[in-house]
Amino acid sequence: MKQGIHPDNYRVVVFKDMSNGDQFFTRSTVNTKDTIEIDGETYPLVKLEISSSSHPFYTGKSKLVDTAGRVDKFMSRYGNRHKK
Repeated sequence: MKQGIHPDNYRVVVFKDMSNGDQFFTRSTVNTKDTIEIDGETYPLVKLEISSSSHPFYTGKSKLVDTAGRVDKFMSRYGNRHKK
């Protein structure tokens, strides 16, 4: 393995799934401005829209919550009704 190409700033980071509230602790170098306090200690926080605890492939549920495409879906159905 080459020396000097890997970062040295690994630290414990909390990844939080915003769709179901699950939290994962892991070591990472990701930069984030958010923090969270757990058991009296403050950790950097990374917010995720979906993770393995909420993804339908891993949970076996076929329903996927689509947060980004709701407005587009509405506009494609009802947005062009009054244009002539």
